[in-house]
Amino acid sequence: MRFDRHHIVRLDPERWPEILAGHAEARRIPLVVEWVRAGRPLIVRRPLFEDVRDHVPLGLPLPPSHGKQRLAFIVPSDALLSIEPPPLLADARIAAPAGWQDAIEAVVALDPATRCFGGLAWAYLTGLSYLTATSDLDLVWRVGRAGDVDRLLPALVAIAAAAPMRIDGEMVTPAGLAIQWQEWRGDAADLLAKTADGNRLVRRDAVFA
Repeated sequence: MRFDRHHIVRLDPERWPEILAGHAEARRIPLVVEWVRAGRPLIVRRPLFEDVRDHVPLGLPLPPSHGKQRLAFIVPSDALLSIEPPPLLADARIAAPAGWQDAIEAVVALDPATRCFGGLAWAYLTGLSYLTATSDLDLVWRVGRAGDVDRLLPALVAIAAAAPMRIDGEMVTPAGLAIQWQEWRGDAADLLAKTADGNRLVRRDAVFA
């Protein structure tokens, strides 16, 4: 099974104590102990060298009230109840500050399939306070061909220029190459692409090959 970056995973609450048993740091944080029982998800992360094979690497980013600590877990695949893409921006906007709403409305109008990750996604998914005055709006767009990038980019530049917050995000190709939308603005022959297992440079003219 392929586990894409930013995908949201829900675990069997009955298995959470077993998973926590191998994570002494997490067991000391009451919020984490009750995390899955409270219906809160984890997120797919990149695998580490020391991760157990045939297990799923997951992360749990804690809210700013807990120091923005990021906990790493390695979970048996049979403990997963579901895996789903990050939430639609159109849904998650209910957790966004009032000052963000105009920019969000413009992005959703541009591409209703826009998804979000980062602080807004976690605020929406958990009901906890993840957003601060310096938070970015982190977005994901699925792009199937170069024409999709050409359609989105000029409007995103205009929306970002008028937005009160920084708009960050990735355009993800069918091959799973995630490229920061700002990278497309330049004329560099090579673009930095993130994948499920690392980063690499990709020729601009080969991104959709």
